[in-house]
Amino acid sequence: MAIAPAPSRRRLVALDVDGTIMHDDGRISAAVVEQIRRIAAGGDEITLATGRPVASVVGILDRLGITPEYAVCCNGAITIRRDASADGNYRKDSVATYDPTDALHTLRACLPDALYAVEDEHGTFLYTEALPGLAGETGADPNARRVRFEELLGGQATRVVVAAPETGTEEFFAIMAGLGLDHAAYSIGRTSYLDLAPQGVNKATALEHVRHRLGVEPSGVVVFGDGRNDIEMLRWAGASGHGFALGQAPGDVRAAASAVLPSIHDDGVAAGLARL
Repeated sequence: MAIAPAPSRRRLVALDVDGTIMHDDGRISAAVVEQIRRIAAGGDEITLATGRPVASVVGILDRLGITPEYAVCCNGAITIRRDASADGNYRKDSVATYDPTDALHTLRACLPDALYAVEDEHGTFLYTEALPGLAGETGADPNARRVRFEELLGGQATRVVVAAPETGTEEFFAIMAGLGLDHAAYSIGRTSYLDLAPQGVNKATALEHVRHRLGVEPSGVVVFGDGRNDIEMLRWAGASGHGFALGQAPGDVRAAASAVLPSIHDDGVAAGLARL
């Protein structure tokens, strides 16, 4: 039986990426980077909790110049941990997968013109059409491959991604709510997205695992997010710690937060981190 580490005064600070620290054009402001590095230098665990795949997360950590012990990828389906050996590379610490076949059939019946993609635990990203706003996961990525819809079926996935560029955001989210699927919906730019993770898996469940492993008290958790795929972690953090939503977040996301910051365009994350 694993023994939990003794509680510490160290904080766990988790940041969503798209729309929270990263603009639609891929830019992260100097003010945000400065505050992230300041928190990291102070000894707290400041990390990422995002829908992005492992390779993308590792690249962003390098870009930020931080080396947290843990990071959450694929909306909680994969958690990575920095290897204590000399190379310091990240290894998968936990992985959750599922067979997305039934969900894909259900989704396609309602959204026949949507764009679909499936990612597995090895980072292979199969997609029916290039997904707007996720160019880093298609395009020149050697792990990404365009396939027929039928080739997305029958395997084990960490997530399904559905994009509906021609469907209005509220209409898209209403369709998703009516399907009864356990999902996380969000937007990147003008495109509505759905991420379908394994049942019961989300950023909050993954971060709770990380919190326990680090021995951080519930009052020491702080998260920042802007999308509907951040709602669970905002509520989880806000129960005892702090869940900050960015000012441009939809109303239900702001309602899930314990506090609302300025928008990403006004460096909301930098303002929130400066309070810590």
